[in-house]
Amino acid sequence: MSDLFTGLKDKIAGQDMKIVFPESLDERILKAAGRLAAENMVTPILVGNIEEIWAKASELGVSLASAELYDPASYAEMDEMVSAFVERRKGKATEEDARKILLDVNYFGTMLVYLNKANGLVSGATHSTADTVRPALQIIKTKAGVKKTSGVFIMVRGEEKYVFADCAINIAPDSNDLAEIALESVKTAAMFDIDPRVAMLSFSTKGSAKSEETERVAAAVAEAKRRDPAVVVDGEFQFDAAFVPSVAKSKAPDSVIKGDANVFIFPSLEAGNIGYKIAQRLGGFEAVGPILQGLNRPVNDLSRGCNEEDVYKLALITAAQGL
Repeated sequence: MSDLFTGLKDKIAGQDMKIVFPESLDERILKAAGRLAAENMVTPILVGNIEEIWAKASELGVSLASAELYDPASYAEMDEMVSAFVERRKGKATEEDARKILLDVNYFGTMLVYLNKANGLVSGATHSTADTVRPALQIIKTKAGVKKTSGVFIMVRGEEKYVFADCAINIAPDSNDLAEIALESVKTAAMFDIDPRVAMLSFSTKGSAKSEETERVAAAVAEAKRRDPAVVVDGEFQFDAAFVPSVAKSKAPDSVIKGDANVFIFPSLEAGNIGYKIAQRLGGFEAVGPILQGLNRPVNDLSRGCNEEDVYKLALITAAQGL
């Protein structure tokens, strides 16, 4: 276990955090939930047919002694949940609609978070990103002043830690979106004890090329500085100018970023997704995430190709976000 997660475990130990796992019959989920419970890190809340969950856990040798199990089809407080959902959707769902929708494990699990019966939710092992994120956006919604959620990866290699964003959600962010992503990424970095120094990336460094794309990034830098003058942020940068001190000295000698950036904001989802996977596959970095940021309460999305360790680590992150 890297120092990254040792620190997270120290933060959440003894905090009585509860994390919802809607995909409770998945072997990876059950094993990670059992491990978290055994370590007293979090209390897992497993959603689904309770008899089937117990049977699967028994088959896998997983103890659910300290877990909470809920079946949407027999949930004792469903009437209250339905009323809360109808109120939250503000006329977009009738009571009849709500009773059908809340049989969906992701919607049910997200409502548990909304109703403060859990501190966060982890899904996506068997569901698409849309199936995980849609309930969160409809029910939990984004924080005041935040228009869009975004997805970041913490890139870890030995003692090195970097934040890459947005690599998961926003396909073509405008300058305001990029500024917002940068400022939310600063908060995420701080959670992992990273002192954030933000580089807004492009194929140009400080006007070396001019295009609509480079000007959008330059405008995002200005907007981020306007919103929070205390944040260390600059751009637009080519990656080498943000990361290599000798290149930074040559290409951007007057910048506050001296080739020492540790939070990298990509200009598009295409660039971010390609960038983190190159770092992961060629650079040997562990890609932790995606971590969703900007929501009122933490909901995080697993890859369908995840393993038990991925589930375990993302649950720790989710619990830390919920503190």
